[in-house]
Amino acid sequence: MNHLKSIFTLAIFMFLSTISWSQEKNVIITIDTLTNEVYMLTGQGGNIGLYVNATNSFMIDDQFARLSPKIKQAIATITNQPISYLFNTHMHGDHTGGNAEFNTNKTTLITQDNVRKSLEERLIEKPELSKEILPEISFSEELKIYQDGETIMAFHVHNAHTNGDAMIYFIKNNVLHMGDTYFSGRYPYIDLDNGGSVDGYISAQKKALILIDELTVIIPGHGRPSNKKELSTYIAMLEDIKNNTLKAIESGKTLEQVTTDTTISDIYDNDYGTGFINPEKLRSTFYISLKN
Repeated sequence: MNHLKSIFTLAIFMFLSTISWSQEKNVIITIDTLTNEVYMLTGQGGNIGLYVNATNSFMIDDQFARLSPKIKQAIATITNQPISYLFNTHMHGDHTGGNAEFNTNKTTLITQDNVRKSLEERLIEKPELSKEILPEISFSEELKIYQDGETIMAFHVHNAHTNGDAMIYFIKNNVLHMGDTYFSGRYPYIDLDNGGSVDGYISAQKKALILIDELTVIIPGHGRPSNKKELSTYIAMLEDIKNNTLKAIESGKTLEQVTTDTTISDIYDNDYGTGFINPEKLRSTFYISLKN
């Protein structure tokens, strides 16, 4: 019996390993050139931002640890300059998983204060992880870095996707990395368990809208590069679904009723509801967030 159990366990392990290896093998890191100095790298996980100047580079998010060799190869096709600064837009593993692989003695890792706390908790839960996942610098509300004529402004937006979201704006290049406070072309994931909220999410996007202009290139946390017009449309969509959800709550509808009520979001479902967050999950999230 134990022998059969061992064989079964080994088979499961080999199966899972094959899936993991296959997924890693099939991931291709693609590069979008947004300006002469700013790039977006897409692979598996959150979109990576890369700013390159004459002496160094600045990286935003790093996806999963297992993809780090591929990401480094992709970056090498753009520049051989060292990564002086690495920034995490928030705490989720598809944006911070490669921290230890990129946070070398030449690199300074920066996060919002709450992200640092989350990563400290991750170390406690998984002590086998490297301490290099932790940032050397954290900030509360705003931080500016000056790089060869470019001003890089990072600012915290409260209780949006999580409790530790930050956007990064390259002022001269006019590129804004919004992290997961924007899922371009798809419904957003609002992590209620980690401090996210519908009101905070919409407020964060409105803050971005005030900052940018019609020529700004937006790097979303997921999806294709975007712009002010598309973000404005996205905000209007979220506000409409929010108002429909509030009306349903005021009429006494339950969570189950709102989740199954297609009229709340149906005019947007074909355009935005085919991603990770389907219409039912979105309506559920809106109800729970707005009911509290």
